[in-house]
Amino acid sequence: MKFKVSREKMMKALQRVISTIGNRSTLPILGNVLIEAEGAGLKLITTDLEIRISTGVEAAVDEAGRTTVPAKKLLALVSRFTDDELGFECDERHHATLCCGNSKCKLLGLSADDFPADTEFTPVRRLVYKESDLRRIFSQITYAVSLDDSRKVLHGVLCACKDNLVSFVATDGKRLAVVEKLPESFEGTEGEVIIPLRAANEIKRLADGEEKITIEIGDKQAAFITDTVVVTSKLIEGNYPNYRLVIPSRFNSQVSVPTQAFLAKIELVSQVLSDNNSYVVLSFADNQLKVQAASAEIGEGLAIVEIEYAGEPIEVSFNPAFLAEPLRAVAVDHITMNLNDGISPVAIDGSDGFLYVIMPMRNR
Repeated sequence: MKFKVSREKMMKALQRVISTIGNRSTLPILGNVLIEAEGAGLKLITTDLEIRISTGVEAAVDEAGRTTVPAKKLLALVSRFTDDELGFECDERHHATLCCGNSKCKLLGLSADDFPADTEFTPVRRLVYKESDLRRIFSQITYAVSLDDSRKVLHGVLCACKDNLVSFVATDGKRLAVVEKLPESFEGTEGEVIIPLRAANEIKRLADGEEKITIEIGDKQAAFITDTVVVTSKLIEGNYPNYRLVIPSRFNSQVSVPTQAFLAKIELVSQVLSDNNSYVVLSFADNQLKVQAASAEIGEGLAIVEIEYAGEPIEVSFNPAFLAEPLRAVAVDHITMNLNDGISPVAIDGSDGFLYVIMPMRNR
């Protein structure tokens, strides 16, 4: 195999696929990137057996072929070369020679035949979104995914297709984040799948343009396909809980709150708290939202957000981190807080299909 390629393009391609390479693996081949040279370009592929990422890069291919080389070492070399063009040549023992300007390095690779083969699957449904829309959807909910090992089905994002509407859901049992967003196109059957958090995070990282991204969903796998990259992931097996049961059917009060001012006050008063079990108290009364916190070890904090509220006073307490995360994720000037009392779930409406439900803390 022999080719020449732009050093910068090769570096960007490697950066797209490098995230599946872990620090330790029982299989040495999983630390390598598969390079396939054919026609007018290369295909670079990495996998950890759960997620597979492939991308292409233009190249002048003199001799077609396949090989694998250590991915992190290859990226380290390519990023430290200084000339524009990179030459790559691999012999029958999979020893790869890299030439860039007056620099030359050799990497000892492994046979491409040992690299895990791609597992083909038949999609049962296909969704198309703008990359920016899907990235926003995942950014607005992935922080709510559970990290508790005892409930595997909550380790991912639910993608539920029903009645021409697609819902993306994340919950850890204490808060719930939902985005309902119509795709640009939809084919196939209705149904639900659970996308692993790692796969959702990869899409947030890689879907950085305004082009289309196609989601192909099978029974046990899903593929996310853009013009530059394909991410294939296993799905989480199991039944996701009925998240709609935790969303109250009605609320007594709806309050419009300026997003950034509210977030700033939460972050301010949280400075006086000492541990994760602490809470902030929200008090709604007389056109003011008071944000208060206190701890015996550090002190007290009080900040006020001006709002329009003339109803009965309501006082409710929250984990400050849980309260701040959706405010960082939405891109609206005002959110709507829907309340009943100081002990019932509160829903934050961030518009454009986003809803966040949080359980108050019982601090008394």
